[in-house]
Amino acid sequence: GDSWGIFFTHPADFTPVCTTELSMVEKMVPEFTKRNVKMIALSCNTVADHKSWGKDIIKFGKHSVSELTYPIIEDPGRDLAVKFGMLDPDEKDAAGLPLTARAVFIIGPDKKLKLSLLYPATTGRNFDEIIRVIDSLQLTAYKKVATPANWQAGGECMVLPSVKGDECTKLFPEMRIEDVPSGKQYMRFTPQPQ
Repeated sequence: GDSWGIFFTHPADFTPVCTTELSMVEKMVPEFTKRNVKMIALSCNTVADHKSWGKDIIKFGKHSVSELTYPIIEDPGRDLAVKFGMLDPDEKDAAGLPLTARAVFIIGPDKKLKLSLLYPATTGRNFDEIIRVIDSLQLTAYKKVATPANWQAGGECMVLPSVKGDECTKLFPEMRIEDVPSGKQYMRFTPQPQ
C-alpha cells in the first residue's frame, strides 16, 4: 500500500509511563490517520494482558472507545525485541531480563526504515515531536527540500544542495540565500512547498 507505518515498543503492560504513552497515541489517532500512518505497538506480555491493560489505558485517557483502535503485538519471550535491537541493557525486570526500550520506527510506503528513535525505559516519548518528524519525512520525501532545526509544519524549508540553477529558480521562485562568511551559497531557504 501507500501508507506510512509507525512501530513503537513498550517494556511491559501495566506500567505507568507506557500507559500515558498509549493513551496519548489513542488521543492522536486522528492525527496519524490524517497523515496516512498506520500504528502498531509491541509489549512483552500476552494478548490477554494487552486487552486488560487496554481498559486501563482507555479509562486513564478518558477515551470514548471500548477498546484501543490500534493493535499491540505480544512478545513475552522478547523474540521480536531482540531481533530488532530494542532492549535496554541498563533496565531489568523482576526476573533480571533486559526491558524492551521505548523504540520508535517510522517506515515509509516503500517499506524502508525512515527513522528510528530509542528512548530509555524510564523516559516517555513526546508524540508531538513524532508527529513533527512524520510531517518532515513526508514533506522531504516528495519535495526537494530539507527541514532545518526546530522546523514546524508550514515553516521555512531549505533547498537541497542537489537542486541547481534553472531547476532551483523554477521550483523555488521565492528562495533566499543567507550570506555566510565562507561566501558559499549553500544556506538556501524557501517557503514550505505545497
